[in-house]
Amino acid sequence: MLHYAQSISILIAELGKLPGVGPKTAQRLAFYLLSVEDNEAIALADAIIDAKNNITFCSICCNLTDEDPCFICDDPRRDSTTICVVEDPKDLVAIEKTGEYRGYYHVLHGVISPINGIGPEQLTFKELLRRVNSSKFEEVIVAIGSSVEGEATGMYLAKLLQPLGIKVTRIAHGLPVGGDLEYADEVTLARAFEGRREFN
Repeated sequence: MLHYAQSISILIAELGKLPGVGPKTAQRLAFYLLSVEDNEAIALADAIIDAKNNITFCSICCNLTDEDPCFICDDPRRDSTTICVVEDPKDLVAIEKTGEYRGYYHVLHGVISPINGIGPEQLTFKELLRRVNSSKFEEVIVAIGSSVEGEATGMYLAKLLQPLGIKVTRIAHGLPVGGDLEYADEVTLARAFEGRREFN
C-alpha cells in the first residue's frame, strides 16, 4: 500500500473532490502541481482564491459575475423582448458561443427535482417573475436539457408565465434525450434555437 507525505495525501484528496476527477487523475494532478515552478502553482492558487473572493451572482439574471450587473444585463444593445432561461451558467456560456441569440438570460441554478429535495423555492423563479413583471419581455425561451427534471421545470415555467400573456417557447432538441447543453456543439445549439417552439 502506497503512503504519501501528509501534505500530498491532503492535496490528492482535495483534487479528488473535483467533478470527473477520480483517484488516479487526482494523484497525477497532484504530482504535476508539485513538479511545476513555484510561480505557476501560486498563480493557480491565487486564481482560485481570486475567483472565490470576487465572483458573485448578478442581481438581475443570477449569472456568475465579478461586476453587478453582469456585462450581459448591462448591454443595452441586446434584444429586450426576449429572455432565455437556462439551468446553470455553463449553459449560458454554451449559448453565447453560438452567436445566434442576442437577448437576455436568467439562470435558475438547477432544475426541479423532488427526489433530490429541489423545489421551485430552491431555484430563482421569484427573481425571474419579478423581472418579467417589471420589464417588457414578450418571449421567454426555455433552454433546459431534455431530462425528466428538465421537462418538468419547463412545464412549470410555462404554467407560471403563460397566464401573464408571455409567449413561452422551448428550444428544439437536436440534442440527445437526457443530454446536457454544455456538451452540445455550437451548430446543434444554434439549430435548436432556430427550431424553438411554443409550449402548449
